[in-house]
Formats: sequence, C-alpha cells, structure tokens
Amino acid sequence: MALFQYQQTHSYFCQTPGGLESLAAGELKTLGCRDIKKAHRGLYFKADPATLYGVNYQARLVTRVLAPLTSFQCRNRDDLYRAARSIDWGSCFTVNNTFGIFANVSGNPSLRHSKFAALCLKDGIVDLYRDKFGKRPNVDRREPDVWINLHVEKNQGTISLDTSGGSLHRRGYRGESVEAPIQEIVAAAVLALSEWDQRQPLYDPMCGSGTLLCEAAMLSGNIPAGFLRSGFGFRFLPDFDRKLWDKVKNRADRRIIALPRGLVAGSDIAQNAVKASRANCRRLPHGDGIVIDRSDFRELQGLENRIILCNPPYGIRLQDDDLQPFYRSLGDFLKQRCQGAQAFVYFGNRALLKYMGLKPSWKKPLRNAGLDGRLVKYELY
Repeated sequence: MALFQYQQTHSYFCQTPGGLESLAAGELKTLGCRDIKKAHRGLYFKADPATLYGVNYQARLVTRVLAPLTSFQCRNRDDLYRAARSIDWGSCFTVNNTFGIFANVSGNPSLRHSKFAALCLKDGIVDLYRDKFGKRPNVDRREPDVWINLHVEKNQGTISLDTSGGSLHRRGYRGESVEAPIQEIVAAAVLALSEWDQRQPLYDPMCGSGTLLCEAAMLSGNIPAGFLRSGFGFRFLPDFDRKLWDKVKNRADRRIIALPRGLVAGSDIAQNAVKASRANCRRLPHGDGIVIDRSDFRELQGLENRIILCNPPYGIRLQDDDLQPFYRSLGDFLKQRCQGAQAFVYFGNRALLKYMGLKPSWKKPLRNAGLDGRLVKYELY
C-alpha cells in the first residue's frame, strides 16, 4: 500500500483565524510540534501521531488540522478527477460512512469556483467506490463522518483529510446561546492576549452565553479544548492508533484540576443570558465553580484589582441601537469603580471605541464571525 503524503513527510497544515498565526504558533510549540512555519490563515508543522492527536484535543487557537493525502498538478477538472481516483479512499472510510468536501480555489483559469471544484472531487471519489465496491458513500454537507479538503492555488492542488472532523471552535459546551456570541477561538485569543496569570480574579460583566467564562475556566482548569467533542477526524486515517489516542487523551485528562470558586465570575443584565451562561458552564468539569449573577454592570459595587473581559453589544447603525450612551457609561464604570484592574474590551464595531472616554494601552485587530473588530486594553489606575 502506497503511503499518503503526510505519512512520508509527517507534515500537516492547521487553519487559524487571520491575525492569530503567531499566537497559534506558540501554542503548537508547547504541544510538541516541530518546524512550524507561518502561512496565510494558518501554519505548517511537523508532528508524530501522538502530537497530532494532542493538537486536535488540546489546541485552543486552531480551527482545523489537515493531513495532506496527495499533491498534484491541477490544470483542469480532468487532472482533479484523476487525482481523486488515484487515492486509496477505502483505507480511510467505507461505503457506509458519509463524507463532505470543503474547497478553496484561487488563480486557476479552469477551476474558478470552489463549489465546482468540490463537485469534481466528489465525482472522482464516488466513481471510484462504485467501480470497486458496486456502491457509493453518501455526501453529508452538514455533519459528515469524514471531511475532505481541496486546496487549489494556480496549477497546484492538494487533497487532505480533515483530522479535526469539523471546526475545532465547536467545543461542545455551548448548548444554549444568545444573540451575537463571541466565537470560541476568538474568546481563547482574548485570554491569550490578556496574559491572564490564572490567579487574579477574572470577571465578565456582560457574559452573554458565557463563552469567555467557559474559555477562562477551561484554561485555568487545564480542561482540553476538545474534552466535550464527540469525535475527531483522525480516527479515519489509515494509520490511526486507538491505544495511542487513548493514552494521549487520558494523559491530558489527568491534568484537569478543580476551579477555585469565584476565580472566574460574571454577570449579565438579561435573565435569558444568565440562564444560558449557567447551563453552558455546568457542562464543563467543575463548572459549578463559575459564579454568574443577574446584574446591570452599572449597579455593580466595583471590580477593583481584577482582570475584566467583555464583549459588549455593538450595532452597525449607532442611532438605531443607541449605543453611544451605553459605551460612555461603560467607560465611566471602568474609570470610577475598577481601580487597579485591567480591562480587555472587544469592539465588534470599531466606531464605538471613541465613546469610551478612556485612553487605550493598546489595540489589536481581532476578527469575529467576519467582523474586523478590535481588542482594546485599558489599564485602570
């Protein structure tokens, strides 16, 4: 049996939100990856199987990890179809499994649309199964057993298996949600950029569905990012080692520790948000140590000497949402009742920054669900 490309090179590609490449590179290094190289919206790295499993299970700043199966000259649909049929798909999944394809195409004069390229790849896969087994696996565009990635840049194509089995931002704790939640990986990036020491009390006065609180609890409690996920795509790799995966998982799980009550806390003015946040936090080990109350932040006694993280509401049209007074009151609250604290505020709409009335220590670009937002640090003396 011929070896796949990743088996020959031990090289993988991980996707990460734009702007987080340096943070993600540091995380990959701590998880044991080697030869880490930055690329557009991602990183190349080398890893042995145990490290690959560990990255998928523990990384907080990575969206997907792709294992290249083959790279090929891709001038047109015929080249793509032949490449699809050249892969020993039967060593990865059976006709009883479902699969899905996500494609990225750029600079190719014959393959201009990602959906068309994905269709060509799909045709090659199902025709191979029909010829070999007399039946074909079904396509599932939402929750397939196996995700396959196609990347075409100019005349070079790569077909990869998604070892994550879907985006890793789906941690599994967010069973309930509210409007415009911060994405989990972005929340993890906020924590990383805050450089929280996990000893100083952390508070979110507008906790929404609790994403920032959950990410903080997972970080402080050594809870792997994938602890609640039902499965990973690497189990469909032909060289998947079940015993090794169990060893990697058990080793990571043994590091989980109880969260000191009150170290991570938050509140929200909306009762439905408090309910959602409490429910989501309870899905985590020791999540009952996260204290969540219903309160308008303007009625809090104060948040002195803490780390404050928040993702306030934002709107496209300020006059419609009447957010100017809201942000002025947030700035006043931080200035008057949060002495000695460090506040990290995410602005989905950068135009709202000027209404805070506070001088930022720094501003960093941070995208969330397509929004070109800013994370802003305020030091409150």
